[in-house]
Amino acid sequence: MSAPSKSSTAVLLLDDGNVFYGKAFGKIGTTTGEICFNTGMTGYQEVFTDPSYFGQVIIMNAAHIGNYGVKAADVESSSVKIRGLIGRNLEEKYSRFQADSSLQQYLESQQVVAIHEVDTRALVAHIRTCGAMNCIISSETLDIEALKKQLAGVPSMDGLELASAVSTKEVYEVGNPHAPIRVAVYDFGVKKHILTSLAERGAHIRVYPAKTPLKDTEDFRPHGYFISNGPGDPAPMDYGIETVKGILKKDIPLFGICLGHQLLALANGIPTFKMHHGHRGLNHPVKNIITGRSEITTQNHGFGIDPEAVKKSDKVEITHVNLNDDSIEGIRLKGKKAFSVQYHPESTPGPHDSRYLFDDFIGMMKQ
Repeated sequence: MSAPSKSSTAVLLLDDGNVFYGKAFGKIGTTTGEICFNTGMTGYQEVFTDPSYFGQVIIMNAAHIGNYGVKAADVESSSVKIRGLIGRNLEEKYSRFQADSSLQQYLESQQVVAIHEVDTRALVAHIRTCGAMNCIISSETLDIEALKKQLAGVPSMDGLELASAVSTKEVYEVGNPHAPIRVAVYDFGVKKHILTSLAERGAHIRVYPAKTPLKDTEDFRPHGYFISNGPGDPAPMDYGIETVKGILKKDIPLFGICLGHQLLALANGIPTFKMHHGHRGLNHPVKNIITGRSEITTQNHGFGIDPEAVKKSDKVEITHVNLNDDSIEGIRLKGKKAFSVQYHPESTPGPHDSRYLFDDFIGMMKQ
């Protein structure tokens, strides 16, 4: 399909009835999903390919997206995972000579519908006030009533299990097979750079599909288990919760990130909840309660763990808190070699303040 013309009109309709008009970008078509926003100024390609965004339409807060083009190496999974893209200025022209293609070409090839020339500042302010909701983008019809009917059939992210949809279908390995440390990774939507971060620290990694029975990992004789990030609501993931419970019974090191953090909480009786509008960006301040130091972190989550339940628990203690809203960003289990964080220490994109967590995990396994 040819690129949209400069005059092609597109429309964004929110679940609360608000309508925003702009210009078409990417594929000409119609798409739906939960609307959310990312505050990062760079790293858009890594964001688009993050499996944790599966099922979502993302607003990129920066005024210009696409200005350094697209490079094949700058991905976190094998394909774009967002359902749609909203921007102030989505750029066809790019300045990076190493780039392989333009953002327009990339979105077309990945079948992603986008809209730009939208007042994203007003849109983000609206989402911050009213909360996350479903939306629909169309560059093929401007019939608002027809779009409302289509939007009404889109399921809520609350209660939606999506991790199994993005997980690998086959077992695969990363890193040196002769490495002294072996890590079994449960893939609920794992980012490539998480695996790289472990491999760079001398681990041999075997990645398993989301619903792999725990007994099927025993022949690998792992020194530790990693529970990955991923999309959707963790509460309906009975299979993941049971897997984590089984790992804890083995009493060997466990590290969870994002969805993995939520599953560790659920496995210990700590409920999760859907946040008002979530945390997504590269600039979220977090305090490490153990060291007293602050970290600037990369985040992408729409669910959190219940702070009151954690405070009442005799099994779980808080290790990290968000300095913007006091939400819980990290926990560890008392008497167990298990810990997790809500944010993304692999930080692609983002600052490297939290990469020490991978060192902590490797050190725990070496002990």
